[in-house]
Amino acid sequence: MSADGRKVRAADPTKRTTPLDPPLVRGEGGGGKVRTADPTQTAEHACGADGAAEVRVFISAAEASADQHAAGLIRAVHEVRPDVRFVGVAGPKMVEAGCDRVFDMTGHSAMLLGVLGAAGRAMRMRAVCDRVLREHRFDAVVVLDSPTLHLSLAAKAHALNIPVLYYIAPQLWAWGTYRLHRLRNDVDRVAAILPFEEAFFRSHGIEATYVGHPLAEAIEERAIDEPAIARLRERGHPLIALLPGSRRHVVEEILPGQLEVADAIASAMPRAAFGVSVAGTRMADVVREAVSRSRIATRVFVAPHDELIEAADLVLVASGTTTLEVAFRAKPMIVMYNASRVFYHLIARWMLHTPHLSLPNILAGREIVPEFMPYYRSTKPIAECAIHILRDESVRKRMSEDLEAVVLPLRGTRASQRTAQLLMAFLDQRGH
Repeated sequence: MSADGRKVRAADPTKRTTPLDPPLVRGEGGGGKVRTADPTQTAEHACGADGAAEVRVFISAAEASADQHAAGLIRAVHEVRPDVRFVGVAGPKMVEAGCDRVFDMTGHSAMLLGVLGAAGRAMRMRAVCDRVLREHRFDAVVVLDSPTLHLSLAAKAHALNIPVLYYIAPQLWAWGTYRLHRLRNDVDRVAAILPFEEAFFRSHGIEATYVGHPLAEAIEERAIDEPAIARLRERGHPLIALLPGSRRHVVEEILPGQLEVADAIASAMPRAAFGVSVAGTRMADVVREAVSRSRIATRVFVAPHDELIEAADLVLVASGTTTLEVAFRAKPMIVMYNASRVFYHLIARWMLHTPHLSLPNILAGREIVPEFMPYYRSTKPIAECAIHILRDESVRKRMSEDLEAVVLPLRGTRASQRTAQLLMAFLDQRGH
């Protein structure tokens, strides 16, 4: 029985690789397992063992971080309704959580217009999603982040009269307000992950509910290896962590600058030690090659990087969600991003609607950590800033206190469970 008293089917792990019907659902890209046809499934009406129509949710996550958060949502739903079947654009963590994959974009995502570099793959993804939504019955659609890909998917679902939940909504309060009408027209509910977003979206006629940040629950669930932290600190003092991001084009733009800053720190502080974090095995070779060309002696760590952040005295971090990971550890940081100057001056500067670009500063409403973005001409000012922070303990203490205050409203919010409740409301409205 479910928590609300309804009869549900027990989850059958052997069903995870069952297709909707041949030859549609296959593990496309990213090493997904190819599935064989199941003649008992039909496109029109797939039934469960008790004779009721199978409850299906189409879910799409295009980035590695969204893959993790979507997996958390899938698990949260299955705790209450193990009969709900998830199908969609899925990374490895979603598949592990029980989602049937029709496509994988997690290794090909990009910031801003960098997605154009994977335009061909994005077009294939859209074609697959359109066909699956058209040919199969779904009770709800959930999309996470990546508005360039997902607003069009939401429009397709809306046209088919399928309710849409947008989890990790696009940051339209910062840039891209011209997209608000699309969100208002094609999305039934927004699950907002930042405290101020609910009021912002509601002020524009968009149904939104603040659910908390999924990163908070992910960090709270991860155990810290204290002996590993001690070993890292033995490497030298101060210890500087370099976090260049998870997207290839960001790593290639940011890591060389971070290594230049590290070189300047090493010259000024000979006892300093460094560690470079790799967000996943896909980026390991790119990072190691860049490190081999630098003059500093450092170690490359493959994610998770909790211990490296916790041990560090200062973190050089690429702009993005990882800045919140650092903030949750209350670690002093410098945020870096090096976008195209031409793109920024011709397009992006007219789209931005916030005085700050890094998440800690946006949440604080003021600059509490230095941010060198959207681009920088030289790393010399960044290095000077880093050395100043490392030499002044009072600066580091004040920054840590400010970061603790910023993330306090995000802690303990249980975003996966609260978003699962919104999704369950969709299913209840459709008689499931």
